[in-house]
Amino acid sequence: MALVNTKKMFEMAYKNGYAVGAFNVNNMEITQGIVRAIAEEKAPLILQVSRGARKYAKNSYLKAIIDVVVSENPDIPIAINLDHGDNFQTCKEFIEDGFTSVMIDASSQPFEENIRITKEVVDYAHERGVVVEAELGQLGGIEEDVVGVDADDVSKHVADPNQVQEFVDSTGVDSLAVAIGTSHGAYKFKKEPKLAFDVMEEIQRRLPGFPLVMHGSSSVLKEFKDLINKYGGNMPDAMGVPEEAVSRAAKMGVCKVNIDTDLRMALTAKIRQVFAEQPGEFDPRKYLGPGRDAIYEMVKHKLRVLGCAGRAAECM
Repeated sequence: MALVNTKKMFEMAYKNGYAVGAFNVNNMEITQGIVRAIAEEKAPLILQVSRGARKYAKNSYLKAIIDVVVSENPDIPIAINLDHGDNFQTCKEFIEDGFTSVMIDASSQPFEENIRITKEVVDYAHERGVVVEAELGQLGGIEEDVVGVDADDVSKHVADPNQVQEFVDSTGVDSLAVAIGTSHGAYKFKKEPKLAFDVMEEIQRRLPGFPLVMHGSSSVLKEFKDLINKYGGNMPDAMGVPEEAVSRAAKMGVCKVNIDTDLRMALTAKIRQVFAEQPGEFDPRKYLGPGRDAIYEMVKHKLRVLGCAGRAAECM
């Protein structure tokens, strides 16, 4: 099975009320943990690479790892996506590197400029069989070099349902990340968030059948937060999006849910545990291996939250 874009995935996800997990990768161990869970659960997969990951590992290394994943998993539909491309040139480079999907994030720009930049990317991508995701509204928090609005102020920056039809019609974009009160990073909220599901319902009403995307949707799982804090960390106020909210969104036209922070926390928690319990350990395989296993278990759990376990065959 060659790499695919997300069109069929999103068509089936929307029709059957589930979301596909989009997991950010930075190295081999993270990728292996994700893919082991995906293969066992027979779920469709989106692997995401950010500008930060590309800077850290070089795209040639990450793409080579993904190529192995594709060749070893012929029964799993796999798309690779640029996460938060900030301009046309960045998106162009990732398309030329063989990515099947790119996200152009011009949401911090005025509405008309967001349309202009997004359409430029769409025109270039579609000529090459690549799909495009864009964003309306602004998320809170910080993820690598993506800086959103103040986390306490995210409710004031949700997507405007009055703009969605014009935006989609004017750009030809294939999916839309809509801000509904989520936030990047581990320190998303000071109390459990109240997401704007009414906004999402209205957008779905205005764009029936059109795939939506949730960013900033890691749940900051308590088991990993507790492990990190137990073994020398300091994350007392870390709080994410409740998993029941993610499951609800997956039944409301959200076809893709981004997960990054939960991966980082799973890996870090296990590495901290190994170093604390075995302070003389210096073999990377002995601490990266448990981290990889933690990612595997966490991703298996997430696939059930998203509802996409067992859905690989219908997305081929």
